[in-house]
Amino acid sequence: MSHYAVFGHPVSHSLSPRIHAEFARQVGVTMDYAAIDTTAENLPQALQAFADAGGKGGNVTLPLKQAAFALCGVNSLRAVRAGAANTLVRNEGQWHGDNTDGVGLVRDLTERHGLDLRGRRTLLLGAGGAARGVAPALLDAGVPELVIANRSSARADALADVLGDPERAHSRYWDDLVNQGNFGMIINATSAARDGNDGLALPTQLSTPRTLAVDLNYGEAAIPFMAWARAAGCRDIVDGLGMLVEQAAASFELWHGVRPDTTALHDALRAEDATLFTAD
Repeated sequence: MSHYAVFGHPVSHSLSPRIHAEFARQVGVTMDYAAIDTTAENLPQALQAFADAGGKGGNVTLPLKQAAFALCGVNSLRAVRAGAANTLVRNEGQWHGDNTDGVGLVRDLTERHGLDLRGRRTLLLGAGGAARGVAPALLDAGVPELVIANRSSARADALADVLGDPERAHSRYWDDLVNQGNFGMIINATSAARDGNDGLALPTQLSTPRTLAVDLNYGEAAIPFMAWARAAGCRDIVDGLGMLVEQAAASFELWHGVRPDTTALHDALRAEDATLFTAD
């Protein structure tokens, strides 16, 4: 039996074991998938112990994606562009890192929701591992301008720099957002709600009714931003559940060479009480 796991801190909330168990059942793969709680400081030892026990691959959730990237002997172009890894593959005695967050988000928005991202001036809130994972894919999807804002301006500057596209991707001070006009898409990639902050104190003039509001969180962690988006008049509001399922499917395909169907699982999870869950 092949061994896989998701690494995070905390990680007990993660839906990844359930998602991958369903994918394995669907395509007839025999595997087990555990949730391993570890801090960034202990991640090297946790990954080594997992490899020693026969671990073949893993997912990485908050707040370990940048730490995982640094520990990989080989990283894909997607991971390098993000500076973060959410998918690990054990190959020839070392970890290979990839990042499926961006392709998961774009697939959910464009295929499941039928939204066109081209031409949407975009505001990305946050500059951690989640934001890093989706930023390159947004540029690839045709976003003409990506404005990155983070409470720590240095982290926003660092993400803009690593993207290497100064004509389209640049950082702005959080307190200066009120002067940035409105956006065609606003993406919340912060952990504000998970950290006990119920609001982002965003000016409503950032949006129009045509603005697409996206939270990379789902469940309770998505409530504050989605409430702001409704109050601001956004017509299209999407949480992160679909992205979670789609990035998991992309990871599964990397490990097993077959892409599972995501529709039935997504719909089943959506039909449940999503407020019981927080984001991977």
